[in-house]
Amino acid sequence: MTVNFQYVNVDVSETLSAFTEDKLEKLTNKFDFIISAQVYFKHNDKDHDAGKICNIELSLPGPRIFANSSEHTYETSVNETISDLTRQLKKRKETFKTH
Repeated sequence: MTVNFQYVNVDVSETLSAFTEDKLEKLTNKFDFIISAQVYFKHNDKDHDAGKICNIELSLPGPRIFANSSEHTYETSVNETISDLTRQLKKRKETFKTH
């Protein structure tokens, strides 16, 4: 699976990229039909409590799946986004099974 990272108004972090790639690798092992992922890290200066934003867009057969979250830390934001994507992927896998 190909993973592309984009940092918007945020310094590039190798540890954050490695952490996110590890989480996405586990997701790919569970759902083998994932082709690629676009990961966006953003910072919202206006929201002081939860301004760390993670957007992940997964490319797979059919429409793309997208999830985002805004939390206190980027790691928490990644975990929340992966959780949302897992729910969507389970639903997508069920539609594959019916055919």
